[in-house]
Amino acid sequence: MKYQEVCRGIFQKRPNRFIAEVELEGRREICHVKNTGRCRELLVPGVVVYLEKSQNPARKTGYSLIAVEKGDLLINMDSQAPNRAAGEWLARGGMGFVPKELRPEYTWGSSRFDFYCDDGENRHLIEVKGVTLEEQGVVRFPDAPTARGARHVRELCQSVREGYRAHLLFVVQMERASMFLPNRATDPDFAQALEEAEQCGVDIRAVCCHVTPNSMEIRGDIPVHVQE
Repeated sequence: MKYQEVCRGIFQKRPNRFIAEVELEGRREICHVKNTGRCRELLVPGVVVYLEKSQNPARKTGYSLIAVEKGDLLINMDSQAPNRAAGEWLARGGMGFVPKELRPEYTWGSSRFDFYCDDGENRHLIEVKGVTLEEQGVVRFPDAPTARGARHVRELCQSVREGYRAHLLFVVQMERASMFLPNRATDPDFAQALEEAEQCGVDIRAVCCHVTPNSMEIRGDIPVHVQE
């Protein structure tokens, strides 16, 4: 997936979860933040960020904040990017098969899953979660409690009981990571739901991405440890 018209700025502050103040070419610019998560360890005053210029002249903010430098690591923090990258990856056979049918935003039970696909023999439900929280090479999800996320995971378990192949795909929005762990200290219920999913046969995967200021592409798997 690629962005258009990306530029470099310096993060100043985040008055609320929707906007950020960024120094851009010597001026102060109010930007839309494409991630409503906390991201406190990323959006630190003075860090380098990357902005995509809006193509909508009627929009209140002229730019969207899409990526941030954390030391020598470039992290994409656009919450829409994981689904876009996953859709491209699935279509080209990332799950081990090229789908005969691939549908985004698929409603099943009381949840809307990110993708439904059919390999000709089996029906698959796929839920995608973007990961930006990293510490010393270990990435974790979530960075804030998510009752909705735990519900999705438990509905994936139910879909397995009803004959589906279910997949939970953690898209790590950076180049390097040594392993994925649930963020048990922040959301013990989500961590418990992951354990239940592993036991009932949900395929749990984490994949790192090649990230540039104007693109993100899924590259390869990293180890997943549901229990530390």
